[in-house]
Amino acid sequence: MSTASFPYLLYLVISEEACLGKDMIKIAELAVKGGVDLVQLREKNNTSEIFLLKALQIKEMLDKYTVPLIINDNLNVAMQCEAAGIHVGNSDIPPSRIKSLWPACPILGYSIEYIEQLEKSEAHLADYLGISPVFSTLTKTDTVTEWGLPGITRIRTLTSKPLVAIGNINSNNAREVIEAGADCLAVVSAICSAANPEAAAEKIRNEIEKTSR
Repeated sequence: MSTASFPYLLYLVISEEACLGKDMIKIAELAVKGGVDLVQLREKNNTSEIFLLKALQIKEMLDKYTVPLIINDNLNVAMQCEAAGIHVGNSDIPPSRIKSLWPACPILGYSIEYIEQLEKSEAHLADYLGISPVFSTLTKTDTVTEWGLPGITRIRTLTSKPLVAIGNINSNNAREVIEAGADCLAVVSAICSAANPEAAAEKIRNEIEKTSR
């Protein structure tokens, strides 16, 4: 998938936990109004039944705005709710397995946590690569590499796939992350935990739009 077929700039990763007790659907809607154009639902601790219910609820809202929904590491939920795709990490269900069980999967994302992954067939099957994390974060503590800006630049020289940067991304570093080589920014706390999610999303989106990509 080229950047032309992956036109997204601001990617929200949302969960009930990240929303700090606030209405997750409402926060997602405000974020979309502020400029989010792709949403991933990440519920690692839910049963599949609860995960599916949340996915159907958030998808109903996103469909009104024609914003795609990506499901994190639950193939059954992704297929049952007819999501736009699925995102997996190095220790999740592999892309090859997803392709065999869901051949028509529209968008398949894969997190890159160490450079050698780029050479493996699983990475080649992905439509976009998640660079995780760019900066260390309390949201995700089981990662291998903190890439930093030089890591994004290095990966950019090694692949033409769209790169989605995640890990402590906010309005203060958004421009430099894009200029380092990322095509899209994935944000969790800077939007989900913000007092005004719409304004927070708009501020980050504006920073992306200012870059010389």
